[in-house]
Amino acid sequence: MKLEVKNITKSFGETNVLKGISFSVESGKALGLLGRNGAGKTTTIRILMDVFHANSGEITLDGKPFEPRKVQIGYLPEERGLYPKRKVLEQMIYLAMLRGVSRKTASANAKRWLERLEVSQYQDRLLETLSKGNQQKVQLASTLVCDPEIVILDEPFSGLDPVNSQILQEVVQEMIRDGKIVIFSSHQMSYVEEFCEDIVIINHGEVVLSGHLDTIKRDFGKDQLVLSALDLSPEEFTDQLQSRLSDIVQITGQTKEDVIVRLNEGVSRRELLAKLSQMEDISIEHFETYKPSLNDIFVARAGE
Repeated sequence: MKLEVKNITKSFGETNVLKGISFSVESGKALGLLGRNGAGKTTTIRILMDVFHANSGEITLDGKPFEPRKVQIGYLPEERGLYPKRKVLEQMIYLAMLRGVSRKTASANAKRWLERLEVSQYQDRLLETLSKGNQQKVQLASTLVCDPEIVILDEPFSGLDPVNSQILQEVVQEMIRDGKIVIFSSHQMSYVEEFCEDIVIINHGEVVLSGHLDTIKRDFGKDQLVLSALDLSPEEFTDQLQSRLSDIVQITGQTKEDVIVRLNEGVSRRELLAKLSQMEDISIEHFETYKPSLNDIFVARAGE
């Protein structure tokens, strides 16, 4: 399956929330839907779920108009929505039956997912008696109880300790291997990098960056290098580069050990290396291509 969002716009009164959002995701892949708070991610998800109607644009599944009610969708919202004073298994079966699953299948699926997520011992407990982390795992089990074809996860790792995070990581990987369409929204960029081949960054209701993550990283790091010098701190080395090589490089960042520079237009790496080698009072320790993290890219494209 291929889900395509094409030029979606949405306004609330005179406020334009989405301004032509487009992206696509296929079965067996995860898409990272990223953005700062208020960027338009949740509105986009709600349009996908048919909670809101777009003002314009279209959504298609395999080239045909997308009808959410005819496809099993599992949605894990950032704001949790289960009933705190109802028993875990009871409400999971209820929610699955609302999505058209028979009681027998719903019960079997619910027990299987509670077992898989290591919370089956709580199936007859009221949800509110569970810890925050276990409530989160029950919420995820409820998301998957209908055996969805499309899975939308909004901040799924919230409240989970490292052990439970590992369990959830394995479940997400299983869904991808099983050929689900996975849309993954999170501010924890390390998880996005682990699961998602493609990303979309939304800022102020517009797509500011999209594409294959490896390609984006390669392009973002183009003409940037990581440098360090023996016996000089990054601050001291930065001062030297700014005073002596400002005609060929610009300082773009600094870490605890290195300086990140961008080559000026028309300057080659070989030319920079030659210039550095002529600085007899400085010994270069580190000279390599800058490999940005998704966090670096997100800050650069979604920051003000």
